[in-house]
Amino acid sequence: MNVEINIRRNDRVVVISGKDRGKTGRVIEVHPRKRRILVEGVNVVKRHLKANSRRGVQGGILEKESPIDVSNVMVICPHCGVASRVAHQVLADGRRSRACKKCGATIESK
Repeated sequence: MNVEINIRRNDRVVVISGKDRGKTGRVIEVHPRKRRILVEGVNVVKRHLKANSRRGVQGGILEKESPIDVSNVMVICPHCGVASRVAHQVLADGRRSRACKKCGATIESK
């Protein structure tokens, strides 16, 4: 099953729905088959970790990001700074690239 999503690692995105609506962050991980992404500082959950003396793990309450659905975020264009949908265009040398639907500039992952 070939699943294509328009969001890549290190893209800046804004959350458009859910409890974290309006927050922006950088994409840390992308899981295309599950259609989920991990965004820095978004959908933070608390996990209770039991101490383990053999491994030297200290117990406590950890806060970490949890994946959210791809449909709940939009890419922020690095050129115009606005959240927009992603278009696909073919460059002069034959390569495909992502482009901003609002300003038409190419979106490159940094």
